[in-house]
Amino acid sequence: MSTETIDLKTRLITDFHARESVMNGEAGSAFHQKKRAALAQFDELGFPTIKNEEWKYSNVRDLISVSYNFNADSSIELADLEDLKIPVQDANIIYFVNGHYSPELSRIVSSSDQITIDSLANAYKKNPSLVNSFFNELTQDDNDAFTALNTAFTQDGIFVNVPDNQSVEHPIILRFVSDARTQNVGSQPRNIIAVGRNAQVKLAEAFRTLGNERSFTNSVTEIYVGEEANVEYYKVQNESENSYHVGTTQVRMLDRSHFYAGTVTLNGRFTRNNLNIIIDGERCEAHMYGLYFPDGTQHVDNHTVADHRKPNSESNELYKGILRDKAKGVFNGKIFVRPDAQKTNAFQSCKNIVLSTEATMNTKPQLEIFADDVKCSHGTTTGQIDEEALFYMRSRGISKPEALSLLMFAFCADVVSQIKIDSIREYLENVIADKLASK
Repeated sequence: MSTETIDLKTRLITDFHARESVMNGEAGSAFHQKKRAALAQFDELGFPTIKNEEWKYSNVRDLISVSYNFNADSSIELADLEDLKIPVQDANIIYFVNGHYSPELSRIVSSSDQITIDSLANAYKKNPSLVNSFFNELTQDDNDAFTALNTAFTQDGIFVNVPDNQSVEHPIILRFVSDARTQNVGSQPRNIIAVGRNAQVKLAEAFRTLGNERSFTNSVTEIYVGEEANVEYYKVQNESENSYHVGTTQVRMLDRSHFYAGTVTLNGRFTRNNLNIIIDGERCEAHMYGLYFPDGTQHVDNHTVADHRKPNSESNELYKGILRDKAKGVFNGKIFVRPDAQKTNAFQSCKNIVLSTEATMNTKPQLEIFADDVKCSHGTTTGQIDEEALFYMRSRGISKPEALSLLMFAFCADVVSQIKIDSIREYLENVIADKLASK
């Protein structure tokens, strides 16, 4: 273990105990006991190294080699956000700056009779027992140091509660902005999304950075999908060249529910996305789409789990990547079919285009089946651009750079087209087109 690892770990644990010493009676609450247990887990695990199989291709040494201010104030105003070119949307827009809710920047348009949308800190003050009934219930068994760290230091994030039979018209857009203009900043947002029976909602998380100092985001989102509920979830990362991001999304689905996830990584020095779906009901459908574009020395790691625990459900997964320069990509997709999950239908595919001899892509599809009446498949491909298609386009007068850009955009289309929030899809189409045409 490096000196830097010990340094940051010790600093964080010391900070936790310093906060705890001034909490008075709140330190004995059930909520805080979960945080204390998570700290003990983090203390035992420590930051992962490449000896850990789950982190074999993702070295966090650089991430933890410096300190971050996890309580940094910010003076960000709407005018400061213009440079980020954030799309205008008819939606519930909730801003978090350095991990803390910003009511001045936010706008909630849905009726409180239809849905509860509040910061996690405010929701806990109003109804601690309700928040505690969801907090860490899906992640308590996650043997991951970053998840434990987030749980231990949970302060703010979003709390969304959609009652039974409610169809939420306006999407919920969570915008997490790191203000790294003057110092290294860290944030650990915790998000709880509880969707009731036969309810519908669309949700998106967007991560951006202001400034050139380092930023570290360690986010955890827990999503409860009730019986017959329909949830669309999108995650878009377009951060700075000095941003480090570790994010875990934990989902639990009940009978006849539908869950749809789209994860797009456009920019950032180090990105690790964990998407874990527990399919704990019959007649469920889970769909997972991913897209990533690392270049330079960027690193993108997508870990996914589809855990089938009940019969007659299906999951479908498609991840695609385009890698340039000295970029590194990782994909580890796991499908579990438990003994009771007969008649499961599970499909997984990861396809990558590598445009440089120095770029690397590590893929590891995993399929563990403990039932005998199932239909499951998985596969992965990594290769270069289709030379025949390139030749065909150039023979018709299209320049090589334009032909390459068109071919790569077409490669991305079957993922981008699945994004059902129009403003997000249009934004991504423009950003992706610019990114592909810039090289």
